[in-house]
Amino acid sequence: MERSSRITGFYKLPPEERLKLVRDFAGLNEEEITAIFTTGSLRIEQADRMIENVIGTFELPLGIATNFKIDGRDVLIPMAIEEPSVVAAASNAARMARHKGGFFTSSTGPLMIGQVQVTDVADPFGAKMELLANKDAIIEKANEQDPLLVKLGGGCKDIQVRVLDTIRGPMVILHLLVDCRDAMGANAVNTMAEAVAPLVERITGGRVYLRIISNLATFRLARAKAIFDKEAIGGEEVVEGILNAYAFAKADPYRCATHNKGIMNGVTAVVLATGNDTRAVEAGAHSYAAFNGGYTSLTTYEKNKDGDLVGTIELPVAVGLIGGATAVHPVAKACVKILGINTADELSRIIAAVGLAQNFAALRALATEGIQRGHMTLHARNIAVMAGARENEVDMVVEELVNLRKIRIDVAKEILEKIRGNK
Repeated sequence: MERSSRITGFYKLPPEERLKLVRDFAGLNEEEITAIFTTGSLRIEQADRMIENVIGTFELPLGIATNFKIDGRDVLIPMAIEEPSVVAAASNAARMARHKGGFFTSSTGPLMIGQVQVTDVADPFGAKMELLANKDAIIEKANEQDPLLVKLGGGCKDIQVRVLDTIRGPMVILHLLVDCRDAMGANAVNTMAEAVAPLVERITGGRVYLRIISNLATFRLARAKAIFDKEAIGGEEVVEGILNAYAFAKADPYRCATHNKGIMNGVTAVVLATGNDTRAVEAGAHSYAAFNGGYTSLTTYEKNKDGDLVGTIELPVAVGLIGGATAVHPVAKACVKILGINTADELSRIIAAVGLAQNFAALRALATEGIQRGHMTLHARNIAVMAGARENEVDMVVEELVNLRKIRIDVAKEILEKIRGNK
């Protein structure tokens, strides 16, 4: 019988019934079924309320980056990530940063942009002026949608209007600037954008289409700075090597893509651990890197008068502590407690500091022994286990793989055969 992915009423079924249908479709065995359906802290009932068509959960390692001092406070950093050496690298970078006081951060506050797209406007620049003249009425209408947010000091604070020349002709784009307080803000901003649409049409005489938040959160920036003592990081030659690596990334988008990816290793791991929207933060970061034309580094590196390395970072970090998975996922809530924070703004600044630490660690590795050395041992452990090494054999296989500098499963199997043959 031919398999079909057209399953009527799939969403109405309980998770275990959905999983049975998937089992039959894909030929899953009992071990695979158990792996999918066995959950940890996030119960299947909770998962089923978070997204659609749930059949189980997917686990990632949760590690703790140590040594961080941020704005004078010692912080343990929970990081959810599958890539070896990331947590260790962040911890090592934070240890080196402590020599000069750690990381110092700032932010612009939790302002998000809601976009309202207006088309079919005869006089777009005239319409722009009309919208600006009616700013108070637009803000009032937006804030009617969320009186609690306004009561907490948030809400729509201002508007911007842009005229875009597009392949479909000129469009008028209204921006609502919304203070989201301790929420990421997508629901509040989208609701406001939808609510003002009829008013915007009356003012402009045009037709509104899209009404949605922008993930390019240029008014929700987080910044961090650290001074890395030249002796603590390996001397003047290491400082020069890092400066050259940074110059390469700043000049070349091919290098810069990987440079910024290293930043996001740290950023995304903390965003995920706290139950926030990794895709939103990643989209904002990479679009901000290209905001002024071209694609450039989210970090900067300089040498100060003492010869020490000064690193800085600035990027949009749209995260929240209320709403979404952060409010319901038990591990995410525990991670927020580990961080010891009370506001989304604090979280955004910690994330910026981790991004800077991660980037520094990567550049230092590249400028000295190369990036593979840090990865090699951890990767070798995974390969040894995949090759069938038992607990008492793993360390021996790893040592030989690293010595040979051939981290491959076929080599691991050969080493295992040799070890077992000698016993």
